[in-house]
Order: sequence, then C-alpha cells, then structure tokens
Amino acid sequence: MPNTSSAIRRVRRVVKQTAVNRLRKSKYRAAIKKMEDLIKVGEKEKIKNFFPDFQSILMKTAKTGTINKKTASRKISKISKKIKK
Repeated sequence: MPNTSSAIRRVRRVVKQTAVNRLRKSKYRAAIKKMEDLIKVGEKEKIKNFFPDFQSILMKTAKTGTINKKTASRKISKISKKIKK
C-alpha cells in the first residue's frame, strides 16, 4: 500500500499505463495471428493488402515502448520471409 501522495498518484498512473499496454499488445498479437493465418491459407492478394498495416501496427507498438524495437523488426522480417516463400 502506498504511503505518500506521490506514490498514490504513481499507482493510479501505472494502472492506466498497464491497461493501455494490454490493448496495444493484444492488437499486436492479433495482427501476427491474422498474418500467419493468411499465409497458411495462401491468399496472396489479402496478404499484399494487409502487410503495410501489419508493419504499421508492430512499429507503433514498438515506438511507444510496449515491445522492443528490435523485436518488432525481427517479427516483420520473419513474416516477410514466409511471404516470399
């Protein structure tokens, strides 16, 4: 339990940040799953249309610090290699 007023404010702030980060991570994971499903099915047109959005979602998540920038780049690279096959 926080004892000082600044600690109380910090707890409130952390709760809000946690909620925002959960939403961002959820969106990030959903984008990865959607892209992998499209690759499994092999719908090239949908993959081509969704890939820029996929990159955008991952880089926005990395930009805000929810995930590491290098993690986002690695995921994008891995998916683009799968697409090329």
